[in-house]
Amino acid sequence: MAFKDDADPSHALADICRRTLRQTGPAIRDGDRWIDWTDVARHAAALTEKLLQAGVAPDAAVAFAPRNRPTALSAFLALMATRRRVTMVYPFQSGEAVAASIRALPVSAIIMDRDDFSSELIDILDAKGVAGIALADDGSTCICPARTASASASAIPALEILTSGTTGPPKHFTIGYDVVLDYIRQAKQRVGAEGPPTLLCFPMSNISGLYTLATSFLRGRSVILLERFTVADWRDYVVEFRPQASGGPPAALAMILADDVPEEDLSSLRYFSTGAAPVNPQVQKTFEDRYGIPVLQTYGATEFGGPVSAMTLPLREAYGAGKSGSVGRPIGGAKLRIRDEDSGTLAPSGASGTVEVLCPRMGGDWIVTSDLGTIDADGFLYLHGRSDGAIMRGGFKIMPEAVEEALRTHPAVADVSVVGIDDRRLLQLPAAAVVLKPGLEPPSSAELEAHIRRTLPATHVPAAWRFVANLPRTVSFKTDRSAVRDLFAGPSASLHR
Repeated sequence: MAFKDDADPSHALADICRRTLRQTGPAIRDGDRWIDWTDVARHAAALTEKLLQAGVAPDAAVAFAPRNRPTALSAFLALMATRRRVTMVYPFQSGEAVAASIRALPVSAIIMDRDDFSSELIDILDAKGVAGIALADDGSTCICPARTASASASAIPALEILTSGTTGPPKHFTIGYDVVLDYIRQAKQRVGAEGPPTLLCFPMSNISGLYTLATSFLRGRSVILLERFTVADWRDYVVEFRPQASGGPPAALAMILADDVPEEDLSSLRYFSTGAAPVNPQVQKTFEDRYGIPVLQTYGATEFGGPVSAMTLPLREAYGAGKSGSVGRPIGGAKLRIRDEDSGTLAPSGASGTVEVLCPRMGGDWIVTSDLGTIDADGFLYLHGRSDGAIMRGGFKIMPEAVEEALRTHPAVADVSVVGIDDRRLLQLPAAAVVLKPGLEPPSSAELEAHIRRTLPATHVPAAWRFVANLPRTVSFKTDRSAVRDLFAGPSASLHR
């Protein structure tokens, strides 16, 4: 399909978004209500006008802290239709943290939900002369007018999204309009105009949310909007619309099993796709045995501009369950390779090392990640944790994922997260937060230690234990390792040196 003004992707994407805003009919279902495209267009036009009234130049960069709400979707369409440079900011943090982000960003405005404007943020906006535009169902409101010019006289249209740490500490990473345009093109080739509405449950501020948004809402497909994934809402979506495919964060698999969703409710699904974090192999097998639905994993990151590897249904059917733990083969012209951590040379088939990615949509350079993996003889990628997550216990290097995998084989362990805690003598010690299965005799930490010693060296045995009802998670449903580490800050953890 040809796009208008393909030489400049920002014009082509803006043209698509403007056509989407001219549609009629249902656009967004939020809870029990449907919002029409005419309402989306009205909110989008109001935001565009409010930015100009607030003194924000048409070429000025803006910050956007979207929650999964209809007004934020309308605002995003407006920003893309007017070719803005947009820096995403997480709204799921304290007012002080949001204020600190704005203090450091070269933007002329921040757009976010009305309830998220804290006194700390307003003080920073006033001090910097940055406009604050508050979103609400009854229209946009200017909290603070702009008093400074754009940091760049002509900000290049693009999106800046915080990375999740695949290639190092989280940082803002630029996603060009050409990448978003490519998402839309791929979706048009893969999925026609027909089909059920798309379930949008990933945060708009990360790459998974952006990808879902671009492949559905930006190109005029209606969406079912969730603030975040819940089993009840997901099950209702599947039962009502009977999609052939669905997905969610890896943690959703255990949540669906725990809620004992009936098999007949999921009978329309041919597969369940997931990514963004490792999948517990035992949970995956239990899910597949229970529902007969293959779990297909993908591998991607903000630095790659989205997914670069995927296990597809044809691959799963061709190779069987023997490849079920893989994140599949490269997609979209991407290439993968493994580099030995010690020698620095490229690793042979089946050998473990650091994953490197060549992704055409992000340029011609190989991207060095912090992920550890292997590529088998058939070209399937398997992930084994992160090199930057290693725990250094004296002179011994411990991968948390290895300890977690061993603990998950204990019949009473439902989930676990292993982190490193500081130690004056050995630098770091492994610590384990454990979720136990209900209805079983709870094991002692000594029993779990003995269980680990059967398969791993003694250095891998956690020095501290904490038994919790649930693991803390981020808004993307990844295990929040920082919050897990905080569990061991007090005296209540069982500590053995």
